[in-house]
Amino acid sequence: MRSSRLWANLLGCENTVIENVDWREEDDGDARGPALRLIVHVRPHQRLAHQCGICGKKRPGYDHGQGRRRWRALDLGTVRAHLEADAPRVSCPKHEVITAAVPWARHGAAHTRFSGDQVALLAAACSKTTITQLMRISWRTVGTIIARVSGEAGAATDRFAGLRRIGIDEISYKRGHKYLVIVVDHDSRLLIWAAPGRDRKTLDAFFDRLGPDRAAELSHVSADGADWIVGVVADRAPQAVLCADPFHVVSWATGALDEVRREVWRQARAAGELASRPHGSRVLRLSTGGARDLKRARYPLWKNPENLTSRQQAKLAWIEKTHPYLYRAYLLKEGLRVAFQLKGEEGKYALARWLSWAARCRIPEFTELGKKIRKHLTSIHATLDHGLSNGLIESVNTKIRVITRMAFGFHNPAALIALAMLALGGLRPALPGR
Repeated sequence: MRSSRLWANLLGCENTVIENVDWREEDDGDARGPALRLIVHVRPHQRLAHQCGICGKKRPGYDHGQGRRRWRALDLGTVRAHLEADAPRVSCPKHEVITAAVPWARHGAAHTRFSGDQVALLAAACSKTTITQLMRISWRTVGTIIARVSGEAGAATDRFAGLRRIGIDEISYKRGHKYLVIVVDHDSRLLIWAAPGRDRKTLDAFFDRLGPDRAAELSHVSADGADWIVGVVADRAPQAVLCADPFHVVSWATGALDEVRREVWRQARAAGELASRPHGSRVLRLSTGGARDLKRARYPLWKNPENLTSRQQAKLAWIEKTHPYLYRAYLLKEGLRVAFQLKGEEGKYALARWLSWAARCRIPEFTELGKKIRKHLTSIHATLDHGLSNGLIESVNTKIRVITRMAFGFHNPAALIALAMLALGGLRPALPGR
């Protein structure tokens, strides 16, 4: 094998001419002093020279640019490797004066394709510290590489092709009410779109990207019942069957139950005695007796009966005997959950009986919940008929939170979205040479 071909394979340089290989001692500006560097002088094959860096079409040369420049390649063992070449500019009618494309790197990148692909794959599976130490780059550079690799992969893939059933939800990714709207394909189980925001304007941007023709092909949309989602879907895809997410509907009942629990606790606290306990410069007044026991009854009331521990079962039995008003609210919550477990016509019948029960239960929180459910009854019936839920999209939300935690936060939501698309949208590149 010729040495030039060997170097091209080692560095992942396709359609590249290896002109020369140098070894130099160079200083990175840190306390470690000069270190050995591998400098490989390259140029594109003649047939690939003078191409526009964006559209890739052959264009007339404009000038020599800013002279020679370097691209960081994958390390060779413990030695950093760089490709060095001329960076001429071409004149493109569409993109004006622009740096010519090179076959070993993406346009505008300071790293080779192999190096960028490895960073992108590691970012989807490793922590920030691991990537920065292994690849010897800054975290800001990692975000830039992720956005570039994800953007190229997304441009080469039509993620909206064949969409029929989608799920829409929002996720909080940062303090200060910072949200992302995410859209998942129920059939491919992939994340297909995400954008910062939590309103009609954000979701309208998705349907603008989707286009009216493909929006007309949507058959089912699952969502949590938020008015801004329901309104946009009704306007942009009126033929789609809107399915209310069962988890969110049951969570409405759980919220109503907790309001009842707090009300009963306040009544018990007002009727019972209070214990005083010094706490620094203050004196705390603590509940005793039944009020104290009610304060610790949240999880027995929230959890599904099949998941209760023996102690929680005993706590629930105590509530049944001592606080029938609260226990009746608990039964209402469980009755709604059973309706979604039955599904189909049985579920609709059980839901109708539940609505009748809620209307005459004389528990204001559940009376209001019954009115809210009647408002979304069409989408809830669609859920019972088609069995579509946001369980998949909640799983995607959990994975996005894990990604955010591994990355220790993002300064820019674009980097988080790019990384989520790589990890969950089917755009993850393969390891170089695999």
